[in-house]
Amino acid sequence: MSSRKRLVYTPSALRRVAYGISGIIIVMAVGTEGFHLIEGMNYVNSVYFESMLATGQGPPLTLTTSAGKIFASVMAFVSVSSVITTLVFSLGPILATVWRETLEHAETEVKKIEEEIESKE
Repeated sequence: MSSRKRLVYTPSALRRVAYGISGIIIVMAVGTEGFHLIEGMNYVNSVYFESMLATGQGPPLTLTTSAGKIFASVMAFVSVSSVITTLVFSLGPILATVWRETLEHAETEVKKIEEEIESKE
């Protein structure tokens, strides 16, 4: 029988996820509205353009104004940073827990093997 622990999301972990998703939503809203106002894009194209920047895909449409190009450059850095930050702060603690539990399990197995070797000598 396995003695695996079930991952439980603590309130602080859920709060980090909520803050991260809120940050991404705010960045997406600012980018969408900015492209709508600066470039005159409709909202569908604005959301599409901003989501492509946020995921690191690059600009899917050609921008026509210098202000739009500068805005896109800034939003590319802000968008990608918000996504990466959310992933790191949301998944980081979970991955650290999994790593720690894996190391503890490996150490336990090594101790068992050492004890078996010592008992045979």
